[in-house]
Amino acid sequence: MTFSLAIVGRPNVGKSTLFNRLVGKRLALVDDQPGVTRDLREGEARLGDLRFTVIDTAGLENASDDSLPARMRRLTERAVDMADVCLFLVDSRVGILPDDEIFAEILRKRSAHVILAANKAEGSAADAGILEAYGLGLGEPLRLSAEHGEGMNELYSVLLPISEEFAERAEADAPETDIAVSDDEDAETAARVPTQDKPLQIAVVGRPNAGKSTLVNAILGEDRLLTGPEAGITRDAISVQLDWGGVPTRIFDTAGMRRRAKVQEKLEKLSVSDGIRAVKFAEVVVVLLDAAIPFETQDLKIADLAEREGRAVVVAVNKWDIEDEKQEKLKWLREQFEHVLPQLRGAPLVTISARTGKGLDKLQAAVMKAYDVWNRRVSTGQLNRWLEGMVQRHPPPAPQGRRIKLRYMTQVKTRPPAFVVMCSLPDKLPESYSRYLVNGLREDFDMPGTPIRLTMRGQGDKNPYKGRKKKNAGALKKHLGSLQAKKS
Repeated sequence: MTFSLAIVGRPNVGKSTLFNRLVGKRLALVDDQPGVTRDLREGEARLGDLRFTVIDTAGLENASDDSLPARMRRLTERAVDMADVCLFLVDSRVGILPDDEIFAEILRKRSAHVILAANKAEGSAADAGILEAYGLGLGEPLRLSAEHGEGMNELYSVLLPISEEFAERAEADAPETDIAVSDDEDAETAARVPTQDKPLQIAVVGRPNAGKSTLVNAILGEDRLLTGPEAGITRDAISVQLDWGGVPTRIFDTAGMRRRAKVQEKLEKLSVSDGIRAVKFAEVVVVLLDAAIPFETQDLKIADLAEREGRAVVVAVNKWDIEDEKQEKLKWLREQFEHVLPQLRGAPLVTISARTGKGLDKLQAAVMKAYDVWNRRVSTGQLNRWLEGMVQRHPPPAPQGRRIKLRYMTQVKTRPPAFVVMCSLPDKLPESYSRYLVNGLREDFDMPGTPIRLTMRGQGDKNPYKGRKKKNAGALKKHLGSLQAKKS
């Protein structure tokens, strides 16, 4: 049993920098601007031989209304209640501020284990702030520099006894294992173990204020992510894990993507690039549209990005609960979808309400079907029989009187499905004929919506001996003759 550690403190004291240091990679966005982190982000930390869960939190601010800072504070207080240990980070160069004293009092009341750490403590300029930190009444402050990695040994020494305490508690709570189990019971237990080792990776993308965080919260069944009427609340891609309908799943909530011309601030550029990275690592991408203004130019670019990256795509139309003419609007949506996104023809389109939770069962079914199609494999025999029929129905063109022959077809990979056709004159085959074959694959092998990669390859592309002259034949004959002469 490992423990969880929440890093808390005022804005801009270095919480995300320390989080990235502990997880060993740059998961959280870091910028000089205060308040970059707004949601809770979890990661698997490694400190020496210690393994634990670390939680990056939003900066604590002294606000208690319904404003965005107040909602961020409530989310951080929730992390304090959930975590086993709280690492209270202060800025040793700024010194102790009144807000630090308020939050120290909150942590004393709400957390069983509080570790005080003074960050940015490299050099003598931090000495005065470290001395002030003693006045918080949380014991001796650890002297850290998250940016330069200083003080990690001291942090290890403090966390080691806590880790041992949780390990002893887990051992004491472990059930007895000396009960005999029959082979039948073993088989039954094994059948209940999930066969999917890695969770299904889903990225939720869309324009700002489409309801992405609200949707993820609805799927989780709890207010895990920060939401509100303000556009652009989510700053970076936040991943959460859950068991969704019996399938281990990791969902990435991403920042809203606007047109490049409107993205001017450095922080927003980082947020958008973080969302694009989430799309590249996802297996299924849910493109979330606003029912009031669907299929804006940016929506189409986001969906096209997911298709170009080869991800399985599901289009979800949110805020369906406030739509009046549902049947007419749904018919129009389907027609528009076929027209503006022909490269995703047949992809699932579902209507949902993230606010009420209606339609989430349809969304989950659509995601699983898209994932199944994305992994689909067709046998070589089926493909070649199908190819023969497609060529008979519509023969390829004959540029300059030379008929292009499609000889052989095979599937070379899945995720997404990719096929190779061996043919003559591959560079002469028009794009329209490739589209004809791709559309036929979608229809005849039930692969709607998923990206399909089709490559035309010449018969000699992989023959290393093609075109090589038989220049060594005479030398070989002469050599064999000399050997024969020696034997005689």
